[in-house]
This record gives sequence, structure tokens and C-alpha cells, in this order.
Amino acid sequence: MQERTAKESYAETTHLVLPNDTNTLGNLFGGRLLQWLDIACAISAHRHCKRVAVTVAVNHVSFDRPIKLGDFVTIQSKVSRCFTSSMEVWADVSVEDQLTGNKIACNSAIYTFVAVDQAGHPAHVPPVVPETEEEKKRYDGALRRRQLRLILSGKMKPEDATELKALFE
Repeated sequence: MQERTAKESYAETTHLVLPNDTNTLGNLFGGRLLQWLDIACAISAHRHCKRVAVTVAVNHVSFDRPIKLGDFVTIQSKVSRCFTSSMEVWADVSVEDQLTGNKIACNSAIYTFVAVDQAGHPAHVPPVVPETEEEKKRYDGALRRRQLRLILSGKMKPEDATELKALFE
């Protein structure tokens, strides 16, 4: 399979936070943000592998800054690393200052998707080639994050996590 750059999987979506999206404090529901993140990351995964991709894990979500009623929320996502049939997809969330247009970082997330064929079986995905320094940093950490996720889900024995062990030696 021909490798692809992370840029080729890039997706960006923008949402307006409406009253139905908020709690009694006027903050965006975390579940609504997770829904928006899942969709943006699914688009990135599909663009990368040109197949249906299904969510298998939400590895990390940070809620660093509240998102308020009326905010414009932009989600930027792209594939950070691929394995046999799985892809780690990283998403960055920002809100737009409506007076200046400046974007303010407020959340991030890491999802794992698996490409599937028409029968729903895992399918091979092409490798991703990181280009920017940030892409390289995320790519390098992806194997450790994957090993940790597999250990926590009982799919890998801790002693087999060579990348994680290397951090402590």
C-alpha cells in the first residue's frame, strides 16, 4: 500500500454552540464535544485509508477550557500513526474569539479507528508519513500510547510492551 502524509487525512469542522448543546451553566456538554470529535476523526481516518473506519477507542480527551454558548468551535484532526489495520487520529479543538477571529486552543483528543472491509473485517491501512515536527512527535509517541491502551484493555501483557518499558530503563 502506498504511504500517505498526515496532511492528506486532514479534516476541519466548525460548529456553533447552541442552547441544546449546553448544560445549565451555559457550557458545551462534554458528550456533544465527544460526538463532534468522533465525526471529525472518522473523516480523517476514512480520508487516510479510503475505507469505512470504525471507532475502537477514545484514548484521551482533555477538557482544558470550558466552551460557552455561542462559541464557534473548530476541530482539526488528522491521522498521527497507522498500524496493521488501526489508525491513531489526533484532534485539536479551538474556539474563535468572535471579535478578533483569533483561535484559542481549548481541548484535544486521541481516537483509535480500525479500517474494515465490506464484511466488517479489519483491513490493512497504508502507513502515514509525518512531515512537521509536531506530526513527528505525535507519531513517535503513538506506539507507546497503543501499547498502554492494549495493556489496559487486557489485549497485551505488560512484559510485552517494549516501548513502554524503555521509558523506565
